[in-house]
Amino acid sequence: MKITVIGCGRWGSFIAWYVNSLGHTVGVYDKPSSPAMTELKNSRTNGVITYPDSIKLLDRLEDGLDSDVIIISVPSQALRSLFGEIMSYRPENKIFVLCMKGIEIESGKRLTEVAAEFIGAGNKSAVWIGPGHPQEFARGVPNCMVIDSADRSVTERLVNEFSGSLIRFYYGNDLIGNEIGAATKNVIGIAAGMLDGLGVSSLKGALMSRATSEVARLISAMGGDMRSAYGLCHLGDYEATVFSKHSHNRAFGEAFVKGEKYEKLAEGYYTADAVHRLCERYGVEMPICEVVYSILYEGANPKSSLDRLFTRSIKNEF
Repeated sequence: MKITVIGCGRWGSFIAWYVNSLGHTVGVYDKPSSPAMTELKNSRTNGVITYPDSIKLLDRLEDGLDSDVIIISVPSQALRSLFGEIMSYRPENKIFVLCMKGIEIESGKRLTEVAAEFIGAGNKSAVWIGPGHPQEFARGVPNCMVIDSADRSVTERLVNEFSGSLIRFYYGNDLIGNEIGAATKNVIGIAAGMLDGLGVSSLKGALMSRATSEVARLISAMGGDMRSAYGLCHLGDYEATVFSKHSHNRAFGEAFVKGEKYEKLAEGYYTADAVHRLCERYGVEMPICEVVYSILYEGANPKSSLDRLFTRSIKNEF
């Protein structure tokens, strides 16, 4: 299978390395101004993985659009503009695999819904989600992930092509739930980092339990299967997001409450805004996500806001 990976951040770079290790022909494209692309061109490594000569680094987007599968790993809010550029070349009979986790802020659309506005009937889309960090995979630590698509045959084809000893894939069967669960776990990652920064990490157990319940409510309200919140897309990804030193969202939350700058991308920052709007649209109560939103966007005091969250009025757990 011929594959192009668009986006060579830490995740996109790893995916290109991984699918190449399975025997696929792989090309990687990113904007010429991308520091990560410059690093790979200069040294063939980003400090985590090293590219073999079989991976081709592409100078132009159009050079990668003759592939069977186009894997996209860019910031979620940049997806719309990227698809506008991609579709100007009129690619046909492609499978677009979205590996980032987010919700478009202005529209509230899931990323496959954004893709559907552009790709037409002749192309297909899928999502690749679930736990894992490139740093761990590069050390040979295996994990389980999910591929989901509105087209079952696409899901099955990708799972069969991408499964290996390093990643065990499951067939997804709830695109709404998997996309919402994967996006919202980044908001919970920020909340976890805030707990770390305030010195109350022991509350993470309660955070995980209650957060999964509120995300399940949103998934259900949007027409998905609420059980997906308890699967690999969300609860199953908490170790990598809520605890790991490699989690950008957790690290961002910790830095934020400490008043420190954090330069790396934390998708949960943008997703918190999108989820806030979805809560209003669907009338769903999501106190944890709303507290994160109020701290990030309304200047609420982190300590007092989180204190109120964990001292809310007493009620039945279920």
